[in-house]
Amino acid sequence: MNSSPRPHQTLTFSQAVENSPSLARLAGLVQESNDRLKAIESLIPTALRPAIQAGPIEDGTWCLLISSNAAAAKVRQLLPLLQSRLSDKGWKVTSIRLKILIARK
Repeated sequence: MNSSPRPHQTLTFSQAVENSPSLARLAGLVQESNDRLKAIESLIPTALRPAIQAGPIEDGTWCLLISSNAAAAKVRQLLPLLQSRLSDKGWKVTSIRLKILIARK
């Protein structure tokens, strides 16, 4: 039995994803979340876009990460339109959840 330590091998993100089904699934969900945000971006006022980030997907719920309460209030008004666009693009989204990001000081 060889007791010497394995030489340190650096993996790229792509290699790590290929070697791990759970990482591959996670990477796929991140890509899908970003694709969803791109699909609805044109429905969001230009000034509001920097305040929104794609968040996690869980079951039929998609989360948008919002930088402030004021931005969330405006996005909340757009939710039916956003959900309709996603449905038109083929995504089954039962709800869109908004999560306010708290700035750490």
